[in-house]
Amino acid sequence: MEYRLKIGRDTIPVDVEVEEGPGINMVIRGKTFGVRYSMLSENQIHMLVSGNGMTRQVNAYVADGPDGKIVMMNGIPYLVSDLDVQRQRAIKGEVRDIPEQVTPPTPAVVVRILVKEEERVEKGQGVIVVSAMKMETTLRAPFTGQVKKINVAVNDKVTPGQIMVDIEKDKVSE
Repeated sequence: MEYRLKIGRDTIPVDVEVEEGPGINMVIRGKTFGVRYSMLSENQIHMLVSGNGMTRQVNAYVADGPDGKIVMMNGIPYLVSDLDVQRQRAIKGEVRDIPEQVTPPTPAVVVRILVKEEERVEKGQGVIVVSAMKMETTLRAPFTGQVKKINVAVNDKVTPGQIMVDIEKDKVSE
C-alpha cells in the first residue's frame, strides 16, 4: 500500500507491505526497511528496525492526535499524518470529533485546572491544560454537561488513557 505521510514539515512517500506475523517492510525514499514489532501496551510499541546494513531497537509511544498520530521516540514527539486520509475527510466534509474522555494525547504534566467540580461546561470548553516537551495543550470538554469529579491536581504526571475529569453528559447534549 502506498501512503503519503506528513512528518513535521516534510511530506514523505512510503510504500508498506504487511508480512506474516507482526512485521512490515517499508520503502522510504528508495531505502528498504524491515520492521518487526511487539505491542508492550495499548500505546507502546517495541520495534526492531533493519535497513542500510544496520539493525536498531526502538521503543515508541503512539497516541491519537487531532490531525493524526503523535509518535514519541527518544523523548521527541512527531506528528504523523496520512495526507490522503486528510484529503478524503476534507472532501467528505468530515470534522474530527473531540475524544469522548478528557485524557492527554501524550505523557504530560498538569499545568492548570480550568474548571471546578459541579461546574457546567459546554462542548469544546477548555477544562485542563497539560504540558509536554515544553508545549502546553488545552484539553476540552467532549460534550456539554456537568463536571462530576476532577481526578488530577496541578503538577500531576498523566498518561494517555488516564481520565482526568469526569463529566456527566447532558441528556439533550449532542
